[in-house]
Amino acid sequence: KSALRVGGRVMVRYRAFTFVLTFLLYTSFHLSRKPISIVKVTTYSLHSIQPIILKINHLHALCASTDKENYKQLLGAMDLSFLFVYAVGMYLSGIIGERLPIRLYLTMGMLTSGLFTCLFGLGYAFNVHSLSFYIFVQIANGLVQTTGWPSVVTCIGNWFGKGRRGLIMGLWNSHTSVGNILGSLIAGYYVSWNWGLSFVVPGIIIAVMGIICFLFLIEREFTYALLLLFLFFVIDLKGWSCRPTYKPSAISFRGALCIPGVVEFSFCLLFAKLVSYTFLFWLPLYITKAAQLDSKEAGDLSTLFDVGGIVGGILAGVVSDKLGKRATTCAVMLLLAAPTLYGFSMISQFGQGPTIGMLLVCGGLVNGPYALITTAVSADLGTHKSLKGNARALSTVTAIIDGTGSVGAAIGPLLAGLLSAQSWDQVFYMLMAADFLALLLLLRLVLKELRSNKSRPGAAVE
Repeated sequence: KSALRVGGRVMVRYRAFTFVLTFLLYTSFHLSRKPISIVKVTTYSLHSIQPIILKINHLHALCASTDKENYKQLLGAMDLSFLFVYAVGMYLSGIIGERLPIRLYLTMGMLTSGLFTCLFGLGYAFNVHSLSFYIFVQIANGLVQTTGWPSVVTCIGNWFGKGRRGLIMGLWNSHTSVGNILGSLIAGYYVSWNWGLSFVVPGIIIAVMGIICFLFLIEREFTYALLLLFLFFVIDLKGWSCRPTYKPSAISFRGALCIPGVVEFSFCLLFAKLVSYTFLFWLPLYITKAAQLDSKEAGDLSTLFDVGGIVGGILAGVVSDKLGKRATTCAVMLLLAAPTLYGFSMISQFGQGPTIGMLLVCGGLVNGPYALITTAVSADLGTHKSLKGNARALSTVTAIIDGTGSVGAAIGPLLAGLLSAQSWDQVFYMLMAADFLALLLLLRLVLKELRSNKSRPGAAVE
């Protein structure tokens, strides 16, 4: 009994350690994605002044490659190059991730992502004026960053059961917003005098975190083996025998699609992530126009959207745990998000004070469903009862859901670049329509949950 108590304490410590480590690992992923939206604001400002200044300004390298009247569309294409490759690569990443050690797979992805993020920033130091160079780097970075999400969700899903998964993953998923906030602050600090460092510093951070991942990340199966060895050799448990366990095969792509709820939540996330990533890439630029702020102030103010996102993600997890209705929780937040977006577009015209309040509310309602689907819902579906205990489906299911969502993440910023050339009102109409479509896609699961007497998470997908 004393040995079991010791083993239990060891497991609790490993679980807490894995929670914190995976949180920091994916924080660094989002930290490295955010600088482009901050640098974009200063590029916008430069196109509003005399062309002669463009030749001597600190953003000469990037501005020279976008020194055209359609620069918004060109910047949108740069966003698309990253996000489209990320979406397509995500489907493959989940399948590959099921067949490789998580620690090695994630480490390689983080090291190469750090390399390409730094390479983008070095365009400033080496005076690179070619838009094709920046697009190539974005494409390469988008591909290697697909290693991140399936890996960390699989790892955290292996360590935590279904009991309070919504709360735990709601807290854990705040790494997305924390990464965005830190990325905004780092990029905002450097952008006014050396925009290259806005990328180099985050690139170094994610590479260092990749090394930490290699040294310290522990997968659950490996931990169990260490724990058994510890109990056997140190405490000398008698009468215990270790039998070889059956290792189930990885699930196929088609098999993952057949899990009830995967298709509905995947397409719902497509539209939810479209809204979230449009804010991620274009919010600072919109704030400079609506609130008449400079690039650093706009970048700092935009972090409030992510602060609201942290609260929204945690709230969605707690409510869905309490009610046992994941789809219904998402649907209610989506229903409230659409009119809130319209309110934000109106109120943001009246100064910084009202803008702050609406940013917090919008962040919570937009990121709440997005956070819940990509974490707790993905983990529920990846351990669905139809899999008969085969936990090796988790990475593939996570990749399918997030990959489909990433298609929306690619489309949203591109459409924002096109529509904002006409008016920002058109952008907000698109975002509201996307929220309503996401809501419609969940109606079948919502009705199933409401008919069900079960009060536990995942009732709609059983």
